[in-house]
Amino acid sequence: MTPPRDLAFLRGLTQRRGAPSYSGGPGVTRRDALRVAGLSAAALGLAACGVQGKRAEPPKPSAAAGYWAEQTKHGTLRFANWPLYIDKDGKKYPTLEKFTQETGIKVTYQEAIQDNSTWFGKVQPQLAAGQDIGYDLMVMTNGIQLGRAIALGYLVALDHSKLPNFAANAGAKYKNPSYDPNNTYTIPWQSGLTGIAYNPKYVDGEISSIQELWNPKYKGKVGMLLDTQEIANFGMFSLGIDPDKSTQTDWEKAGQKLQQQRDAGLVRKYYENDYVDALVRGDIWICMAWSGDVFQQIAEGQDLKFVIPQEGGTIWTDNMCIPKTAQNPVDALAMMDYVYKPDIAAALAEYINYITPVPGAQQIVQADAAKATGGDKKSLELVATSPLIFPSESDLAKLRSYKTLTPAEEKVYEGIFQPISQG
Repeated sequence: MTPPRDLAFLRGLTQRRGAPSYSGGPGVTRRDALRVAGLSAAALGLAACGVQGKRAEPPKPSAAAGYWAEQTKHGTLRFANWPLYIDKDGKKYPTLEKFTQETGIKVTYQEAIQDNSTWFGKVQPQLAAGQDIGYDLMVMTNGIQLGRAIALGYLVALDHSKLPNFAANAGAKYKNPSYDPNNTYTIPWQSGLTGIAYNPKYVDGEISSIQELWNPKYKGKVGMLLDTQEIANFGMFSLGIDPDKSTQTDWEKAGQKLQQQRDAGLVRKYYENDYVDALVRGDIWICMAWSGDVFQQIAEGQDLKFVIPQEGGTIWTDNMCIPKTAQNPVDALAMMDYVYKPDIAAALAEYINYITPVPGAQQIVQADAAKATGGDKKSLELVATSPLIFPSESDLAKLRSYKTLTPAEEKVYEGIFQPISQG
C-alpha cells in the first residue's frame, strides 16, 4: 500500500514532477518546458562536439541483435527520471526495492531530469562523443528532443524478446507510436491528456465537440493554451485533420481557423497553467485543459468537467529509453519490462496519478480500493474510476500525438502557430 493519496493529489499532474525546480523558475510546469523547448528548437541546433547535425543511421535489426548478444547482466542500474515520478515511502522507493528483491539488480535512482531541453542539452555532447552520461535508463517526452535523440543515433534499439510484459500488458495505444514506429527505441513510462474542461455552473448541458471552443455564445469566455503544439493540434482536430499525418497545407488551414477564433473575440486569453484558477473563478467557462490539472481540482472538491472531444484530443507520453553509452543495458531492459507487470503498474498509478500504459492495472487499483479504509479508500476509489487516469478504449481511439517535425518543418510550424497565441 502506498502513502495516503492526498499527498499525491496535492502534487497532482499540475505540478509536473516537481515543477518548482524547473530551470525556468518557480512554478514553471512541464508544459512551459515543452513550449520553451519548441520556441528554442532552432537555437539548440544539432551541433555537438563536432557532429554538426550529423544523423546516424538507425541500427538495422541484425546490428541490434549483435549489440544485445554481446551484453550481459551486471546487477546494477543507474536510472534518471523526473522529480516525484515514482512511488516513494519516506526515503525508500517500494517499486525499486521490489525490483531489486526479484532480480538482484540494485538501482541508483536520481531525479535528474527537470525538462527535456535542458536534459538533452546536458547529455548530447557526451552522447555525441560516445561518453558515458552516468545513466543506463532515462525518461523523455515525445517531441523535439526525443526525436533528435533517435535521429542522431543516441539511443539503443531495444531487444523486444526481453520485453514480454510489455508485449502482454501494454495497451494497444502504446504500441507502435508515430514518434517511434514499432517501439524501436522506447516504451512508455506514463502519459497525460489534452482535452476540454468546462465549468457546469456556466455551461448548459454537456460538452462533447471541439467546435464549442468556437461557439459565439462563449465569446470572451474561452480559454486556449499558449503552447503552439497544443493549439495546432486542436486547430487540426476542428477541421478533421490527423496531426500525425498533417502537412504544411493542413497547418495553414488550422492556423486560419485559430486566427478566426481569436479575431472574433472568443478567446479571453492564451493560458499557461493559470487557466485552472480562471476556470474555477468563472473568468472562463470552457477551455483547453490538461487532464491532471482537472483531476487535481476534482480531487479537491471543485465541480469541473473534463472531456476528450469527439473530434480528437492529444496524448503526450513520457518514454523510457536506453542511451547508447549505457554501461548496464541488460539491467535497464529488465527494469523497463518490470514496470509492465500489472501489480507494479497499479502501484505506480496509485501514487503518481498519471495514465498508466497498462490497462489491466485498473482492476488491481479497484481491488486495493475495496480493501482500503477511510480517506485512503476514498482517494483510491477516485483513482480507480477516473477516466483521466484510466481512459476508455473509445477515448483512447480519439487521441493523437504531436506531429513529428524535422528541423526545417519546426521553423514553418512555429511561424504559423506562434503568432496566434503569442502575437
